[in-house]
Amino acid sequence: MRGEARPTRARIRLEALRHNYRLLRSSAPGARVMAVIKADGYGHGIDRVARTLAGEADCFAVSGVDEAMPIRAAGATQPVVLLGGFFAAAEIPLHVREGFQPVVHSWWQVEALASAGPHESLDVWIKVDSGMHRLGFLPGEVAEVHRRLTALPNLRQIGFLTHLAEADDRDSPRTLEQLRVFDQACAGLPGPRSAANSAGTLGWPAAHYDWVRPGISLYGASPFIDQGRPRPDLRPVMTLESGLISVKRLPAGAPIGYGSTWRCPEAMPVGVVAIGYGDGYPRHAPSGTPVRVDGVESQLLGRVSMDLITVDLRPCPEARPGAPVVLWGDGLPAETIAERAGTIAYELYCQVTPRAPRQVVAPTR
Repeated sequence: MRGEARPTRARIRLEALRHNYRLLRSSAPGARVMAVIKADGYGHGIDRVARTLAGEADCFAVSGVDEAMPIRAAGATQPVVLLGGFFAAAEIPLHVREGFQPVVHSWWQVEALASAGPHESLDVWIKVDSGMHRLGFLPGEVAEVHRRLTALPNLRQIGFLTHLAEADDRDSPRTLEQLRVFDQACAGLPGPRSAANSAGTLGWPAAHYDWVRPGISLYGASPFIDQGRPRPDLRPVMTLESGLISVKRLPAGAPIGYGSTWRCPEAMPVGVVAIGYGDGYPRHAPSGTPVRVDGVESQLLGRVSMDLITVDLRPCPEARPGAPVVLWGDGLPAETIAERAGTIAYELYCQVTPRAPRQVVAPTR
C-alpha cells in the first residue's frame, strides 16, 4: 500500500437511495412523499441526494434556509419544507422567492408573517404539539393560529404537521394517542396533514395522512427499535470502509490500545485498521463491536483512537495488510453498530468527517 492514499472512505451507492425511496413510497400508496435530506443528507451529501431524488420526490424537507439553498443549487425545483421554519422575519422574502414552505411553530412567527406585508403567495405548515413537547402549538391553540394565518392576504395554503415521539416502537400506544390528539386539534380545518416519519411510514398506516416524511430509512437504516422482527428491505446507501495496515501475532495476556481495556485471551493474530474517531467512527464503540474483515465478520478490540482501531483476526487468520474492512454498510447494518456504541444510525451517518471522502459507486449492471 506504499504511496497510496489512506484507504478510509465512505462509499455512496445512489441506486440504493432510489430503491429505499421507492420502498417508502410504496409503503404509503395514498400519500405524497416529503424526502427529509437535512444535515447534509444525513451525511451523504445534500447536493447528490437532491439530484438523485429530484425526479421522484414530491417535496424535500430540511431544517433551515441554509440547508435549503444547496437544493436549489443542485437544480431541484420541488417545494422545500423548512422544518425549523424561519429564524428571523428577514428570511420571509427568500422563502417566497425560492418556493420554500416554512413550518410555523411559535407565536412570534405568526406575528412576523402578519407584519411582513403583502407579497407573493407563500405556503406554510402549522406545527402541532401532539405530545412530543418540543416545537409546536398546543392543541388548544391550533384553531386560533389557523384563524390568524387564514386572515393574512399573503398565504396560499396552510397545512398541519406533527412529529411522532415513539413510532420506532411498534408496541407503544403513544403513537395512536398522538394521532388522536392531532386529529382533534385539526378537526374541521382545511389543509393537508403530515405526521409519519420513517417509522410512521413503514409501521403505522394510520399516520400516513396526505404526506409522509421519511428520513433515516432513505439511507438504508431501519427506524425500529424492535430489531427482532423482520427488517424492512432497506439497502445501505453508505458503506464506511477502510483497510488493514498492520498484522501481528500477540501472546496471551497482551494488552490492546489505550487503557489496556482488552487483553488477548490466547496467542492470536491482531490487525490494525486505518480508521478512528477522527473519521467519525464512534469513540465509545466497545470491544466486541462487529466489523467485517476481508468479508468475514470479526470484532473490535480495545478502545477506538483518533486514527486507528484494532480488530480480532482469529476469524480470518489469512488476512494481510491491504485487506478491506467494512465498519458499517454492506453486510453490516449501521443500526447494529449504533446499538453497540450506545447511539443511533442517524449520528453515525452525520458524524462521518471529511477525512473519510465520499465516493459514489457506479450502478451495478
